[in-house]
Amino acid sequence: RGKFATVRRALHKNTGVQYAAKHIKKRRRNVDMMPEIYHEISVLLKCSLNSRVVRLYEVYETNTDMVLILGLAAGGELQRIFDGDQCLGEIEARRALRQILEGLCFLHERNIAHLDLKPQNILLMVEDSCDDIKLCDFGISRVLEPGTEVRTLSGTPDYVAPEVVSYEPISLATDIWSVGVLAYVLLSGYTPFGADTKEQTSLNISKGIVTFEPEDFVDV
Repeated sequence: RGKFATVRRALHKNTGVQYAAKHIKKRRRNVDMMPEIYHEISVLLKCSLNSRVVRLYEVYETNTDMVLILGLAAGGELQRIFDGDQCLGEIEARRALRQILEGLCFLHERNIAHLDLKPQNILLMVEDSCDDIKLCDFGISRVLEPGTEVRTLSGTPDYVAPEVVSYEPISLATDIWSVGVLAYVLLSGYTPFGADTKEQTSLNISKGIVTFEPEDFVDV
């Protein structure tokens, strides 16, 4: 269960194949969310042939929800590793980052900025393994058309780039900052700019104040 959606395991009655059913509310606090939902569907369709983006199979509509039928990640979110107070070794982290960058490269070639890269939005398609990774959750992604200027305050505080914090124009490079944060997290198990409050985290990001414990990187 996420902040704006609930994901449940679904079973195709005829084939027995399991999928992930993402239920997204059509209205939140009396606000129509359909434009954002259609945007996410559009991005997923554009990426349907890429092996590093979760695949969209079907879309259904109920009175209250839109339901996206997606590929099932047997290993769940990458975040599960860190919830168990673990991190990755250098070789495994490198393998994971390469796949993340492959997916990101595909998006950027189509001028799509993900804008919410974090362990919760990276799926392990194989149980307890980084051998097959896919990107997911394109709810706040943006298509950055050449010549346009886009600003946003959306994103997860620990992973956003300085231009998001300062509400300056974003670019495809905004995602690359998040990849750097991910690399740090994969190897250490914690975020480099995290603090007790969102305000302090934002200040750390804008001023480049990094938490770095050498003992956490002795094997890197």
